[in-house]
Amino acid sequence: MGFFDSEIVQQEAKQLFEDYQSLMGLGSDYGKFDREGKKLFIEQMEAIMDRYRVFMKRFELSEDFMAQMTVEQLRTQLGQFGMTPQQMFEQMNKTLERMKADVERTL
Repeated sequence: MGFFDSEIVQQEAKQLFEDYQSLMGLGSDYGKFDREGKKLFIEQMEAIMDRYRVFMKRFELSEDFMAQMTVEQLRTQLGQFGMTPQQMFEQMNKTLERMKADVERTL
Protein backbone atom coordinates (compact mmCIF):
# COMPACT_ATOMS: atom_id res chain seq x y z
CA MET A 1 0.00 0.00 0.00
CA GLY A 2 1.30 3.43 -0.95
CA PHE A 3 1.57 6.30 1.48
CA PHE A 4 -1.32 8.17 -0.11
CA ASP A 5 -3.48 5.03 -0.27
CA SER A 6 -3.80 5.03 3.51
CA GLU A 7 -7.23 6.17 4.63
CA ILE A 8 -5.66 7.61 7.78
CA VAL A 9 -3.19 9.71 5.76
CA GLN A 10 -5.96 10.93 3.49
CA GLN A 11 -8.19 11.87 6.43
CA GLU A 12 -5.38 13.65 8.27
CA ALA A 13 -4.42 15.59 5.15
CA LYS A 14 -8.03 16.57 4.51
CA GLN A 15 -8.60 17.65 8.12
CA LEU A 16 -5.33 19.59 8.28
CA PHE A 17 -6.16 21.44 5.06
CA GLU A 18 -9.72 22.22 6.20
CA ASP A 19 -8.55 23.43 9.61
CA TYR A 20 -5.89 25.62 8.00
CA GLN A 21 -8.35 27.10 5.48
CA SER A 22 -10.85 27.80 8.24
CA LEU A 23 -8.25 29.52 10.39
CA MET A 24 -6.99 31.59 7.45
CA GLY A 25 -10.55 32.73 6.83
CA LEU A 26 -10.72 33.96 10.41
CA GLY A 27 -7.26 35.48 10.11
CA SER A 28 -8.50 38.17 7.75
CA ASP A 29 -10.29 39.68 10.76
CA TYR A 30 -7.33 39.25 13.13
CA GLY A 31 -6.95 43.00 13.62
CA LYS A 32 -10.53 43.20 14.89
CA PHE A 33 -10.03 40.50 17.54
CA ASP A 34 -9.80 41.42 21.18
CA ARG A 35 -6.73 40.34 23.15
CA GLU A 36 -8.15 36.93 24.09
CA GLY A 37 -9.29 36.30 20.53
CA LYS A 38 -5.79 37.03 19.24
CA LYS A 39 -4.27 34.68 21.81
CA LEU A 40 -6.70 31.93 20.83
CA PHE A 41 -5.95 32.46 17.12
CA ILE A 42 -2.19 32.21 17.77
CA GLU A 43 -2.64 29.05 19.85
CA GLN A 44 -4.71 27.44 17.10
CA MET A 45 -2.15 28.45 14.48
CA GLU A 46 0.63 26.91 16.58
CA ALA A 47 -1.36 23.68 16.89
CA ILE A 48 -1.85 23.51 13.12
CA MET A 49 1.84 24.17 12.51
CA ASP A 50 2.73 21.35 14.92
CA ARG A 51 0.36 19.00 13.11
CA TYR A 52 1.81 20.06 9.75
CA ARG A 53 5.37 19.51 10.99
CA VAL A 54 4.47 15.96 12.13
CA PHE A 55 2.67 15.27 8.86
CA MET A 56 5.68 16.40 6.83
CA LYS A 57 8.02 14.30 8.98
CA ARG A 58 5.92 11.27 8.09
CA PHE A 59 6.47 12.08 4.42
CA GLU A 60 10.21 12.40 5.00
CA LEU A 61 10.43 9.09 6.86
CA SER A 62 8.30 7.17 4.40
CA GLU A 63 10.01 5.01 1.82
CA ASP A 64 7.05 5.46 -0.53
CA PHE A 65 8.08 6.98 -3.85
CA MET A 66 5.16 9.44 -3.99
CA ALA A 67 5.81 10.62 -0.44
CA GLN A 68 9.46 11.23 -1.31
CA MET A 69 8.41 13.09 -4.47
CA THR A 70 6.12 15.29 -2.40
CA VAL A 71 8.98 16.17 -0.06
CA GLU A 72 11.24 16.89 -3.01
CA GLN A 73 8.61 19.13 -4.62
CA LEU A 74 8.28 21.11 -1.40
CA ARG A 75 12.05 21.50 -1.19
CA THR A 76 12.20 22.63 -4.80
CA GLN A 77 9.37 25.14 -4.38
CA LEU A 78 10.87 26.56 -1.19
CA GLY A 79 14.31 26.55 -2.78
CA GLN A 80 13.04 29.00 -5.37
CA PHE A 81 12.63 31.43 -2.48
CA GLY A 82 16.01 30.52 -1.00
CA MET A 83 14.43 28.58 1.84
CA THR A 84 14.44 25.04 3.23
CA PRO A 85 11.48 23.35 4.94
CA GLN A 86 13.25 23.83 8.28
CA GLN A 87 13.67 27.54 7.59
CA MET A 88 9.99 27.76 6.62
CA PHE A 89 8.95 26.34 9.99
CA GLU A 90 11.41 28.59 11.81
CA GLN A 91 10.01 31.62 10.00
CA MET A 92 6.47 30.62 10.90
CA ASN A 93 7.49 30.25 14.53
CA LYS A 94 9.19 33.68 14.52
CA THR A 95 6.05 35.24 13.10
CA LEU A 96 3.89 33.61 15.77
CA GLU A 97 6.33 34.72 18.49
CA ARG A 98 6.15 38.32 17.21
CA MET A 99 2.37 38.11 17.24
CA LYS A 100 2.44 36.83 20.83
CA ALA A 101 4.78 39.64 21.90
CA ASP A 102 2.49 42.18 20.24
CA VAL A 103 -0.54 40.79 22.09
CA GLU A 104 1.35 40.93 25.39
CA ARG A 105 2.24 44.59 24.79
CA THR A 106 -1.41 45.50 24.31
CA LEU A 107 -2.50 45.01 27.90
